[in-house]
Amino acid sequence: MSDLLERLRGRGWRMTAQRRVVAEVLDGDHVHLTADEVHARATAKLPEISRATVYNTLGEMVSLGEVIEVATDKRAKRYDPNAHRPHQHLVCDVCGQIRDVHPTGNPLTALPSDERFGFTISDVEVTYRGLCPNCSAKA
Repeated sequence: MSDLLERLRGRGWRMTAQRRVVAEVLDGDHVHLTADEVHARATAKLPEISRATVYNTLGEMVSLGEVIEVATDKRAKRYDPNAHRPHQHLVCDVCGQIRDVHPTGNPLTALPSDERFGFTISDVEVTYRGLCPNCSAKA
């Protein structure tokens, strides 16, 4: 059973065939699929699954905190099942490929106190950008 399925079951989430397929599609490392990509892969496993069901299921998983919505620039939102391990993202500026990265150090403490303007910092998002090996080879 996938990590995401185990986490959802542990929360007592009712596991219908449609929800199970969406969770299975999202399972794995470096998974950052759009809702349309999730729907296409889910349809291959369960042809009768509707786009609305996929969107609703993704929304529920995000609300539960089991999946993260990732927005990079003007591209479609992507869904990341790696919600319980702190990480940042590395994004290719050409093709949009996203990889999870785990930099060392604590980004919460990286902002100097004189740059906090009295804020109590609770979270930070860092996105690293560049070219993936495939796009670098074409450049």
